[in-house]
Amino acid sequence: MVACQCISGAFCVKRVLRMVLNRVLKLFCVKNKDSKKKGKAINPLCKVAAPHPTENVCTNNNLLDPLSSGTGTVLSVQKHDPECSSVISSMTRTEYGSESDGYNSFNQFDVVQDFSDHYYAKNSPGKTTKEWAKTIQNEWKLLQKDLPESVYVRVYEDRIDLLRAAIVGPAGTPYHDGLFFFDVRFPSEYPQCPPKVHYHSGGLRLNPNLYESGKVCLSLLNTWWGTGCEKWGKSKSTILQVLVSIQGLVLNDKPYFNEPGNKNSANTAPGEKNSLAYNQTTFLLSCRTMMYSLRKPPKHFESLVARHFHDRERAILDACGSYMSGTVVGSSPGNGTKYPRDNRSFADFKKSLEKYTELLRKDLATNRTQFLELTRDSSSAAAADEIVVYQQLESFCQSMTIAGSPV
Repeated sequence: MVACQCISGAFCVKRVLRMVLNRVLKLFCVKNKDSKKKGKAINPLCKVAAPHPTENVCTNNNLLDPLSSGTGTVLSVQKHDPECSSVISSMTRTEYGSESDGYNSFNQFDVVQDFSDHYYAKNSPGKTTKEWAKTIQNEWKLLQKDLPESVYVRVYEDRIDLLRAAIVGPAGTPYHDGLFFFDVRFPSEYPQCPPKVHYHSGGLRLNPNLYESGKVCLSLLNTWWGTGCEKWGKSKSTILQVLVSIQGLVLNDKPYFNEPGNKNSANTAPGEKNSLAYNQTTFLLSCRTMMYSLRKPPKHFESLVARHFHDRERAILDACGSYMSGTVVGSSPGNGTKYPRDNRSFADFKKSLEKYTELLRKDLATNRTQFLELTRDSSSAAAADEIVVYQQLESFCQSMTIAGSPV
């Protein structure tokens, strides 16, 4: 309760001070060009052509492989004397935030530094060209502008050939409320060839297209057969299209039929029964993936993991309870969709889910405690920063008045 009051008080201070700061920002020509999606401003090498267009993602199942066994904030600041610039810079960071805001917010797109834990960190970018760099920066602009709300991306200032994405599992699927991480590398031949994509599997295979090894099988990546727009096209395909395809076509409501050998049994009684059983196993693996992410979140996504699972904790545990009572996995809790009474796989599923639910409950409780503590500390620090900025502003205004230039 005390933590909540501290947070509330800090935010009240912020609201009052930001009214003052906004007016000063306008006075000194600090412009927020687009506040839809916060993030570090992209700095292209030079004026470049618009990124190659994004075509609609094909929904043909051939895109799916098997081989069985979501604009940043851009600031424009006029030149001022050093003292004035330092004050405005401080106010700008306070008003628009940065990745250091941590647990209070998480930008959908941002540019970061440390790439040491990236899967492709040790792969050399190879011999690259200026056109290659322009293409990637155009990809950044497209991601910054058009990322779906449930997709988050980090790119690296010193290794523009690398990218990391987090995708939230879609509702209505056995992947709901999960976080799935992918490391991407743009080879020196890009965009003549598709990017390389690695899935953070944790050693689990929860989809026919996502292997334990991290391999991602998708026609758009040329890791599975396909024709026409199903394949990578140098003038039309983008990394945004790849991420949307993974979320919509791979992490779907019936992944059992992603397997080519199972596709023909769709809409048949045996096929649907097997699909239900596959979804049970998939949800168990998704729960294990949640625990894996909570215990070892990828670098630069720690605050996303903490906030996401804090916000979705109750929904996740409610779903587990509903599934243990017989609700079909992927269905909305309480909608009445139940497994058939003679479903033999349900007993084993229920027993395993009870085990993983208790483990997940403990991890979520730990995350909740840590999240509230870190949020409280972050809010207190932000409130202190606001006071410092206000004091700097007041001092600056007084100095301007004394100098004969009243603000």
